Parts: sequence; structure tokens; C-alpha cells
Amino acid sequence: MFLLGLTGSIGMGKSTTAQMFAAEGCAVWDADAAVHRLYSKGGAAVAPMAVALPAAVEEGAVSRTQLKAIIGQDPTALTRIEAIVHPLVAKDRADFIAAAKSDVIVLDIPLLFETGGDAKMDATACVRVDSDTQKARVMDRGTMTEAQFETILSKQMPIDEKCARADYVIETDTLDHARTQVRAVLADIREKIAHA
Repeated sequence: MFLLGLTGSIGMGKSTTAQMFAAEGCAVWDADAAVHRLYSKGGAAVAPMAVALPAAVEEGAVSRTQLKAIIGQDPTALTRIEAIVHPLVAKDRADFIAAAKSDVIVLDIPLLFETGGDAKMDATACVRVDSDTQKARVMDRGTMTEAQFETILSKQMPIDEKCARADYVIETDTLDHARTQVRAVLADIREKIAHA
């Protein structure tokens, strides 16, 4: 079983690329989706969060809006939130890997390099696109302001640095081009597995 860490910055096409890996027979684990599961009603993060930050829980689920407000008022809250969430995300990922049946498991982790998660991977792939396309994609979603987009970017490692650290770089300028590169990455990985 081969672990491929997939990363990239906001609006670079990581989710779409992850779907392409899934279409090629890979098991794909999504860190953001794991957090959503943990925060939703009945999720494993709800009870510990209710104890640590009661205001963050509304109607039996963790409210991301409330979390943002809490972190805005108390920057130290982020450390407490991460102390609850990170071990739960790690367990979710470990359970997924243990149950996966495919030869290549793709772990979609936005902050892969920032958190040192790349050390646990057999290889890493970074998606990229030019900054104008990136910004246009994010703004077209209509879910955030330009200022919010800039704030997120400022917290992420620069894309050139991510690409320099990655084993594979996937240009997501067009769907066809990205799909061709996904297939090439998998061919290379499967070749390595065959000769391991």
C-alpha cells in the first residue's frame, strides 16, 4: 500500500484532482471532509469541544462560525481546538488507511507540508495553477471576500515552495491536462510498487 499526500493552495484544483485519482481506482481520504464529519451532529469532536469551548457547539454540532468568532476574540483558543481535533483527524485517517483496499491511497491534506504530514507519506503531489486563475476560481465560488482569500493565502506556505518540496507537480490549467498528469503519476508510482 502506497501513501500519496496530495496538497496545494486554495483554488488550485486539489479537490477536482483528488476526484481524478479516485476515478483511477485510488482510495481518497479528505482531511477537510474528516473535520466536517467530526464537527457534525454525533461527531467525535462535539463532546470534547462542548467541554473546552461550550459556545462553539450549537444544536449538537460544532459551529465553524462560532469557532471563527472565538478564535478572533481569543487567539489562544486555536491551540485548544487543535489539541482536540488533530488527534481525532489522525485516528480518522488511520482507520481509513486500515480499511482501504487499493494499492495507492491518496491523502488530500491542504496543510500537508505546514504540519509536517509529508514525513508520513511515501510520496507527495502538489497541484498548481497560475495566481490569476487561482484567484478567479476562489472569487467565482462566491463564498469569501478578497480580504478573506488573502488571509488564507498568507497562512499557507507559498505554492512555489510546496511544489519544490513535492515529488510530483500537477498543473491544473485544464481538466484534460490534469487528468493526463494524474495518470502519469499513478503509472510512475505503480511502476515503483512493482519493482519494490
